[in-house]
Amino acid sequence: MLVHTVYFWLTNPDSDDDRQALRAGLETLKSITHFEALYIGKPAETRRPVIDHSYDWSLTYIFKDLAAHDAYQEDPIHVKFVEDCARYWNRVQIYDAEE
Repeated sequence: MLVHTVYFWLTNPDSDDDRQALRAGLETLKSITHFEALYIGKPAETRRPVIDHSYDWSLTYIFKDLAAHDAYQEDPIHVKFVEDCARYWNRVQIYDAEE
């Protein structure tokens, strides 16, 4: 199993239009079939010093294995998402973990 977590920081965090456009783009990724589960989220209202709330959106994927992850990276829907939505973020941070 591979857990692939992606965090996005908006270029214009005060723009609700950009925030919603990126969310809409993230929603298009749900139609990809290479993952077991996908969660889209924003920072929770948890407040402790060890929690980073600086990002705007996150994705968490569960992949069966590395091959499924690699297929996802090349999926035309994912490629189109990056092409269409990269203008909305100025930073992306990814954490991968495997069992």
